[in-house]
Amino acid sequence: MRFPARAALALTAALALSACQKQPDAAFGEKVRAYLLEHPEVLEEVAMKLNEKKQAEAIKASTAAIDKNRAALERDPRDFVANPNGRVTVVEFFDYRCGYCKVVAPEVTKLIQENPDVRFVFKELPIFGEVSDTAAKLALTPAVKAKGIEVYNRWMADKGLTEAALDRHLREVGIDPAAARTAAASPQIAKHLDDTQALARALGIQGTPAFVVGDTLIPGADVNALRAAISQAKAGDLKRIS
Repeated sequence: MRFPARAALALTAALALSACQKQPDAAFGEKVRAYLLEHPEVLEEVAMKLNEKKQAEAIKASTAAIDKNRAALERDPRDFVANPNGRVTVVEFFDYRCGYCKVVAPEVTKLIQENPDVRFVFKELPIFGEVSDTAAKLALTPAVKAKGIEVYNRWMADKGLTEAALDRHLREVGIDPAAARTAAASPQIAKHLDDTQALARALGIQGTPAFVVGDTLIPGADVNALRAAISQAKAGDLKRIS
Protein backbone atom coordinates (compact mmCIF):
# COMPACT_ATOMS: atom_id res chain seq x y z
CA MET A 1 0.00 0.00 0.00
CA ARG A 2 1.20 3.49 -0.87
CA PHE A 3 0.89 5.23 2.53
CA PRO A 4 2.57 2.50 4.64
CA ALA A 5 5.47 2.45 2.20
CA ARG A 6 5.86 6.18 2.52
CA ALA A 7 5.51 6.06 6.27
CA ALA A 8 8.16 3.35 6.49
CA LEU A 9 10.54 5.31 4.30
CA ALA A 10 9.88 8.48 6.27
CA LEU A 11 10.62 6.62 9.48
CA THR A 12 13.85 5.36 7.99
CA ALA A 13 14.69 8.92 6.99
CA ALA A 14 13.95 10.18 10.45
CA LEU A 15 16.21 7.55 11.97
CA ALA A 16 18.88 8.42 9.50
CA LEU A 17 18.77 12.05 10.49
CA SER A 18 18.56 11.47 14.23
CA ALA A 19 21.52 12.48 16.36
CA CYS A 20 20.78 9.58 18.71
CA GLN A 21 21.15 6.91 16.05
CA LYS A 22 24.14 5.45 14.30
CA GLN A 23 24.67 7.47 11.14
CA PRO A 24 24.12 5.59 7.86
CA ASP A 25 26.61 5.70 5.03
CA ALA A 26 26.65 8.73 2.77
CA ALA A 27 25.14 6.91 -0.21
CA PHE A 28 22.08 5.85 1.75
CA GLY A 29 21.67 9.36 3.14
CA GLU A 30 21.75 10.82 -0.36
CA LYS A 31 19.07 8.33 -1.49
CA VAL A 32 16.82 9.34 1.38
CA ARG A 33 17.39 13.02 0.66
CA ALA A 34 16.70 12.56 -3.03
CA TYR A 35 13.48 10.69 -2.32
CA LEU A 36 12.22 13.33 0.07
CA LEU A 37 13.03 16.10 -2.39
CA GLU A 38 11.13 14.24 -5.08
CA HIS A 39 8.22 13.39 -2.74
CA PRO A 40 7.86 16.31 -0.25
CA GLU A 41 4.29 15.20 0.47
CA VAL A 42 5.80 12.45 2.62
CA LEU A 43 7.04 15.08 5.04
CA GLU A 44 3.53 16.56 5.15
CA GLU A 45 2.13 13.14 6.04
CA VAL A 46 4.72 12.69 8.78
CA ALA A 47 3.96 16.20 10.13
CA MET A 48 0.24 15.39 10.18
CA LYS A 49 0.85 12.17 12.07
CA LEU A 50 3.10 13.97 14.54
CA ASN A 51 0.46 16.64 15.09
CA GLU A 52 -2.21 13.97 15.63
CA LYS A 53 0.03 12.26 18.16
CA LYS A 54 0.64 15.52 20.03
CA GLN A 55 -3.07 16.30 20.08
CA ALA A 56 -3.85 12.82 21.42
CA GLU A 57 -1.22 13.24 24.14
CA ALA A 58 -2.60 16.69 25.04
CA ILE A 59 -6.14 15.32 25.28
CA LYS A 60 -4.95 12.45 27.45
CA ALA A 61 -3.11 14.83 29.80
CA SER A 62 -6.09 17.20 29.91
CA THR A 63 -8.51 14.38 30.69
CA ALA A 64 -6.31 13.16 33.52
CA ALA A 65 -6.01 16.67 34.97
CA ILE A 66 -9.77 17.24 34.75
CA ASP A 67 -10.48 13.92 36.45
CA LYS A 68 -7.97 14.68 39.22
CA ASN A 69 -9.43 18.15 39.84
CA ARG A 70 -13.13 17.43 39.22
CA ALA A 71 -14.27 18.41 42.72
CA ALA A 72 -12.51 21.77 42.53
CA LEU A 73 -13.86 22.30 39.03
CA GLU A 74 -17.48 21.41 39.55
CA ARG A 75 -18.26 21.63 43.26
CA ASP A 76 -16.34 24.48 44.83
CA PRO A 77 -19.02 26.07 47.06
CA ARG A 78 -17.36 29.47 46.66
CA ASP A 79 -18.22 29.72 42.94
CA PHE A 80 -21.33 31.29 41.49
CA VAL A 81 -23.46 28.60 39.85
CA ALA A 82 -26.47 29.02 37.56
CA ASN A 83 -29.04 26.19 37.48
CA PRO A 84 -27.49 24.62 40.60
CA ASN A 85 -29.71 21.53 40.43
CA GLY A 86 -28.72 20.55 36.89
CA ARG A 87 -27.49 17.01 36.25
CA VAL A 88 -24.77 18.04 33.77
CA THR A 89 -22.06 20.58 34.63
CA VAL A 90 -20.37 23.17 32.43
CA VAL A 91 -17.48 25.22 33.82
CA GLU A 92 -16.32 28.49 32.28
CA PHE A 93 -13.04 30.25 33.08
CA PHE A 94 -13.47 33.88 32.04
CA ASP A 95 -12.48 37.52 32.44
CA TYR A 96 -14.99 40.39 32.32
CA ARG A 97 -12.65 42.44 30.11
CA CYS A 98 -11.81 39.61 27.69
CA GLY A 99 -13.11 40.44 24.22
CA TYR A 100 -13.83 36.82 23.32
CA CYS A 101 -15.58 36.28 26.65
CA LYS A 102 -17.82 39.24 25.82
CA VAL A 103 -18.58 37.78 22.38
CA VAL A 104 -19.59 34.42 23.81
CA ALA A 105 -21.44 35.81 26.87
CA PRO A 106 -24.88 36.11 25.19
CA GLU A 107 -24.57 32.48 24.07
CA VAL A 108 -23.65 31.44 27.61
CA THR A 109 -26.76 33.17 28.93
CA LYS A 110 -28.85 31.55 26.21
CA LEU A 111 -27.46 28.11 27.05
CA ILE A 112 -28.35 28.64 30.70
CA GLN A 113 -31.89 29.65 29.81
CA GLU A 114 -32.38 26.82 27.30
CA ASN A 115 -30.88 24.11 29.51
CA PRO A 116 -32.26 24.20 33.06
CA ASP A 117 -30.79 20.71 33.54
CA VAL A 118 -27.25 22.06 33.04
CA ARG A 119 -25.32 23.50 35.99
CA PHE A 120 -23.16 26.37 34.83
CA VAL A 121 -20.16 27.10 37.06
CA PHE A 122 -18.47 30.49 36.67
CA LYS A 123 -14.72 30.54 37.38
CA GLU A 124 -13.28 34.02 37.74
CA LEU A 125 -9.90 34.12 35.96
CA PRO A 126 -8.86 37.79 35.72
CA ILE A 127 -5.94 38.27 33.34
CA PHE A 128 -6.48 41.76 31.90
CA GLY A 129 -5.31 44.05 34.69
CA GLU A 130 -6.68 45.91 37.67
CA VAL A 131 -10.26 46.36 36.45
CA SER A 132 -10.46 42.64 35.75
CA ASP A 133 -9.15 41.92 39.25
CA THR A 134 -11.69 44.27 40.81
CA ALA A 135 -14.57 42.82 38.79
CA ALA A 136 -13.62 39.26 39.77
CA LYS A 137 -13.40 40.15 43.46
CA LEU A 138 -16.71 42.03 43.39
CA ALA A 139 -18.39 39.15 41.55
CA LEU A 140 -17.49 36.78 44.38
CA THR A 141 -19.12 38.87 47.12
CA PRO A 142 -22.46 37.63 48.49
CA ALA A 143 -24.39 40.69 47.28
CA VAL A 144 -23.18 40.36 43.69
CA LYS A 145 -23.56 36.58 43.64
CA ALA A 146 -27.20 37.07 44.57
CA LYS A 147 -27.67 38.92 41.27
CA GLY A 148 -25.08 36.85 39.41
CA ILE A 149 -26.53 36.54 35.90
CA GLU A 150 -27.87 40.09 35.86
CA VAL A 151 -24.48 41.52 36.81
CA TYR A 152 -22.67 39.13 34.45
CA ASN A 153 -24.81 40.29 31.51
CA ARG A 154 -24.31 43.97 32.31
CA TRP A 155 -20.55 43.79 32.77
CA MET A 156 -20.07 41.61 29.69
CA ALA A 157 -22.17 43.94 27.54
CA ASP A 158 -20.06 46.93 28.59
CA LYS A 159 -17.21 46.95 26.06
CA GLY A 160 -15.29 49.70 27.86
CA LEU A 161 -15.60 48.30 31.36
CA THR A 162 -13.93 50.62 33.88
CA GLU A 163 -13.89 50.97 37.64
CA ALA A 164 -16.61 53.62 37.38
CA ALA A 165 -18.69 51.42 35.11
CA LEU A 166 -18.46 48.53 37.58
CA ASP A 167 -19.96 50.75 40.28
CA ARG A 168 -22.59 52.20 37.96
CA HIS A 169 -23.88 48.76 36.98
CA LEU A 170 -23.95 47.68 40.63
CA ARG A 171 -26.06 50.68 41.58
CA GLU A 172 -28.43 49.96 38.70
CA VAL A 173 -29.18 46.49 40.08
CA GLY A 174 -29.58 47.76 43.64
CA ILE A 175 -26.13 46.99 45.10
CA ASP A 176 -24.17 49.53 47.13
CA PRO A 177 -20.75 49.72 45.37
CA ALA A 178 -18.92 50.91 48.50
CA ALA A 179 -20.25 48.03 50.58
CA ALA A 180 -19.46 45.57 47.78
CA ARG A 181 -15.89 46.84 47.48
CA THR A 182 -15.41 46.48 51.22
CA ALA A 183 -16.61 42.88 51.01
CA ALA A 184 -14.41 42.27 47.96
CA ALA A 185 -11.29 43.07 50.01
CA SER A 186 -11.79 39.86 51.99
CA PRO A 187 -8.70 37.61 52.22
CA GLN A 188 -11.00 34.66 51.54
CA ILE A 189 -11.88 36.07 48.12
CA ALA A 190 -8.20 36.63 47.32
CA LYS A 191 -7.54 33.00 48.28
CA HIS A 192 -10.41 31.86 46.07
CA LEU A 193 -8.91 33.66 43.07
CA ASP A 194 -5.46 32.23 43.80
CA ASP A 195 -6.98 28.74 43.91
CA THR A 196 -8.71 29.32 40.58
CA GLN A 197 -5.46 30.48 38.99
CA ALA A 198 -3.73 27.34 40.26
CA LEU A 199 -6.56 25.18 38.92
CA ALA A 200 -6.31 26.81 35.50
CA ARG A 201 -2.57 26.12 35.42
CA ALA A 202 -3.14 22.50 36.41
CA LEU A 203 -5.52 22.11 33.47
CA GLY A 204 -3.17 23.82 31.04
CA ILE A 205 -5.57 26.72 30.46
CA GLN A 206 -3.62 29.62 28.99
CA GLY A 207 -6.38 32.09 28.13
CA THR A 208 -10.03 32.97 28.37
CA PRO A 209 -12.64 31.86 27.77
CA ALA A 210 -12.14 28.17 28.43
CA PHE A 211 -14.90 25.65 29.07
CA VAL A 212 -14.90 22.22 30.66
CA VAL A 213 -17.73 19.77 30.04
CA GLY A 214 -17.23 16.32 31.49
CA ASP A 215 -13.76 15.25 30.36
CA THR A 216 -13.63 17.79 27.53
CA LEU A 217 -11.66 21.04 27.64
CA ILE A 218 -12.81 23.59 25.07
CA PRO A 219 -10.39 26.52 24.72
CA GLY A 220 -11.73 29.72 23.20
CA ALA A 221 -15.18 30.98 22.26
CA ASP A 222 -16.18 27.86 20.30
CA VAL A 223 -19.94 27.81 20.89
CA ASN A 224 -20.55 24.96 18.45
CA ALA A 225 -18.06 22.75 20.29
CA LEU A 226 -19.61 23.77 23.61
CA ARG A 227 -23.12 22.90 22.45
CA ALA A 228 -21.91 19.58 21.04
CA ALA A 229 -20.17 18.72 24.32
CA ILE A 230 -23.32 19.52 26.29
CA SER A 231 -25.43 17.34 23.98
CA GLN A 232 -22.94 14.50 24.28
CA ALA A 233 -22.85 14.86 28.06
CA LYS A 234 -26.62 14.72 28.26
CA ALA A 235 -26.74 11.63 26.10
CA GLY A 236 -23.91 9.77 27.83
CA ASP A 237 -22.91 8.65 31.28
CA LEU A 238 -21.07 11.82 32.25
CA LYS A 239 -18.57 11.66 35.06
CA ARG A 240 -19.70 13.98 37.79
CA ILE A 241 -19.75 14.40 41.56
CA SER A 242 -23.16 14.21 43.19
